[in-house]
Amino acid sequence: MDDNQNRIHQMAIRVREFNAQHIANFSETGVARQLFNELIAALADVQRLGEAQVTGIGQAQQGTRSRREARAALQRAVDAIFRIARIMGLEAQFKRPVNDTEEALLNTARSYATNAVPLKAQFIAHEMPADFIDDLNEDITDLETTIASQGNAVGDHVSASAALDDALDRCVEAVRKQDAIMKNKYANDAGALAEWISASHIERAPRRKKPEGGSTPPSTPTT
Repeated sequence: MDDNQNRIHQMAIRVREFNAQHIANFSETGVARQLFNELIAALADVQRLGEAQVTGIGQAQQGTRSRREARAALQRAVDAIFRIARIMGLEAQFKRPVNDTEEALLNTARSYATNAVPLKAQFIAHEMPADFIDDLNEDITDLETTIASQGNAVGDHVSASAALDDALDRCVEAVRKQDAIMKNKYANDAGALAEWISASHIERAPRRKKPEGGSTPPSTPTT
């Protein structure tokens, strides 16, 4: 959760604790109790989705590292084949990627894997490993897999983040509805009212410090 989400979360927890301490003052079938339960349910969703968000972000970060490593491995395999193809005069069959994208690298690697099959013996004669085509295909699969995995992880944490925002909105809405009830209920109980106002208050984001000396005044134009 980001700072703003954390502030809302902490407010909702304070209100839940306030509700628990004062629940005996409210009818079991009244609206206040319904709002208490709505807040409890929303907070449970916030905790679950917050955990899912953190997990998804961690998986996406790991996926980025794995994707980078898989791309580097495939690039090395393509470079090795290209070097030999060039000295064999086969640049027309083994062209370099048209650009620096993963898609271009994968398309180039796939063409290498196909074009190298009838020339395998010649490549091996130039000291390429006997299983270099198999290794190339494995590197292609690894990159394709890591791209898909990272995309899924990013999608998971984006989805969890959106659902988390919705759960926090439900918390805020439940507290907003409670506010009117509490201010009426404790209109003559200054202590309980002050406790409610403190619990239901969402802290403001800290202000950024201004540079020392303040802003620089505009210069006076010279006539």
